[in-house]
Amino acid sequence: MTKSIFITGASSGLGRHTAIHFAQQGWNVAATMRDPDRETELAAHERIRLFKLDVTDPVQARAAVHAAVDAFGDVEVVVNNAGVGSYGPLEFAEEDTIDWQFAVNVRGPINVIRAFLPHFRERKGGRFINISSFMGVTTAVPTGSLYNMSKFALEGLTEGLYYELKPFNIELHLVEPGGFKGNRFVEKVVFNTHPDIRDYDPLIRKVNALMKSADESLRDDPQWIVDEIDALATGRSDRFRTLVGKTSKDLMQMRASMPIEDYLATIAANFA
Repeated sequence: MTKSIFITGASSGLGRHTAIHFAQQGWNVAATMRDPDRETELAAHERIRLFKLDVTDPVQARAAVHAAVDAFGDVEVVVNNAGVGSYGPLEFAEEDTIDWQFAVNVRGPINVIRAFLPHFRERKGGRFINISSFMGVTTAVPTGSLYNMSKFALEGLTEGLYYELKPFNIELHLVEPGGFKGNRFVEKVVFNTHPDIRDYDPLIRKVNALMKSADESLRDDPQWIVDEIDALATGRSDRFRTLVGKTSKDLMQMRASMPIEDYLATIAANFA
């Protein structure tokens, strides 16, 4: 029997890669995005169906889930991939930016998970694969406090849900990649700025220089992440947390090797 997977944020980056991969593996794919009418590549795939979804809207989440289940008859796996990033001093962040960061990266997965739970409880099983980041288990870049907050929250949400959903045979997994080729993260980041306050300028310049100078050739291959998602979706892996890529693993090894005070001081020294 053909299996089905539901993927959020499928219009670009990792979501798009994941949708195409699973379609090529013979899965039915519910690829969701805010504006499916503009999508042509994914729509051309025989096994991919597009669904409109702004994950911050719980009404849209319920509608998209119902539509996907009706279309395929069943959905076994959900990949909560949609995400955004806000960087810059917290002091400069607009109220709307703070709410937006939380709404997409935390409330979004909550909305999708809540919409799917009746279906998963009825079928007595299912898998949620939440796409986090190495920034959800450690910190590595100044001025990323809002993004870190959202990914740390997603980690806590997923771990907390493990206990209440285990009796229903509903699995939860976290995938924690670093930077990968083609995700255009820096282009999409919302930077918090202030026209008059210059106190943060030295730090901001160093962070921006780091992001802009990152060598694309040194970034991870997105297929590595997709392969880990595939392993979890098919049950070949049962890991709760999966770190992907050299940057993620190196940082976590460093973090585990020393007290938190030393780790924070070491990272801060890189931007002094």
